[in-house]
Amino acid sequence: MTYTTFKKYAPKKPVHKFTDLEVYQQTLALSVIIMKDLKPKLIILEYPFLENLTNGAISLPLWIAEAHSVRFGDHAVGLGLLEKVMSGCNKMVVYLEQAKGIYRPAAEVASSLRSRDLSQVGQSDDQRSATNKIGTGALDPDLIDDLIKRYHDVRTKVFRLSKSWQKWYDVPLPKLPSIEKREQRDKINI
Repeated sequence: MTYTTFKKYAPKKPVHKFTDLEVYQQTLALSVIIMKDLKPKLIILEYPFLENLTNGAISLPLWIAEAHSVRFGDHAVGLGLLEKVMSGCNKMVVYLEQAKGIYRPAAEVASSLRSRDLSQVGQSDDQRSATNKIGTGALDPDLIDDLIKRYHDVRTKVFRLSKSWQKWYDVPLPKLPSIEKREQRDKINI
């Protein structure tokens, strides 16, 4: 009986610079997708949190790069930056889910309009213009779902990376007594 579900063992490439980190590569790719594919549609739809979404997408790879560079000098700051990355991934998921909820696909909007009254009587001008914009530049729910899944995956990988960095510094360093304490100890022993 052969099992084909197992992956062949392949060691990961060593990390020499921050661009070698898989989480950096993934967050950079996600930010490019958001800026190229999602931002133009959200501009048309006048998404109120567009600036927060784009700033979050751009800042995640920057924080990873910064964490990689400071992890040896100030370990706590490096881990704090990884915490910011995990928090940023969560925020990106929230912004994407909000956009998905606010701007449903055109097919859903059309079917909900048909089920009510197509004349749009009783709607404000803002609601009518939003309905018209959604029909022309609707968001792709599959794209948003894919982005959300990828941000969840990145968050998990950043968590594992932070745990990996922590295990290198959990070993307590021996504390050297200060000069004054050594002098006091030496006086007592004499």
